Amino acid sequence: MKACHRRPGTPGVGKTTLGKELASRSGLKYVNVGDLAREGQLYDGYDEEYDCPILDEDRVVDELESQMSEGGVIVDYHGCDFFPERWFHIVFVLNTDNSVLYKRLETRGYNEKKLKDNIQCEIFQILYEEALASYSEEIVHRLPSNQPEDLEDNINQIMKWIEEWIKDHSS
Repeated sequence: MKACHRRPGTPGVGKTTLGKELASRSGLKYVNVGDLAREGQLYDGYDEEYDCPILDEDRVVDELESQMSEGGVIVDYHGCDFFPERWFHIVFVLNTDNSVLYKRLETRGYNEKKLKDNIQCEIFQILYEEALASYSEEIVHRLPSNQPEDLEDNINQIMKWIEEWIKDHSS
């Protein structure tokens, strides 16, 4: 059995950068749900207001089920309320200061409404609260993601957790 974990967080907090680097160092498989949905056209329409496709959550879960049952997967997606709790051993929520996040999202070309709503989501810690409501509180952890040094600190912390988990479950 291999550890499975996920990293929810507001767009722009560094989930993809962390996930890819973590997969590279740990040997775990990295799955970006946005890429998976795009490749498989796992959508249920288009949201004109936010200028983005609407994810078909049931099809995404169906698509991931066999990979998740094998274990050893890092899942990258901003939300988490539709993923089965049984899939994850730990959940890391990345947080970014609003001034840093605003610049990141502005650089991505987000429209004003999408930018404002994502900043408010971070201010009110909506995705952290969603993670706490979706998973056992003891497996949900917050990590800062403001500057380049945070990335290395977060990778080191998660790698230590992975090593401990493997040691504890390899009997």
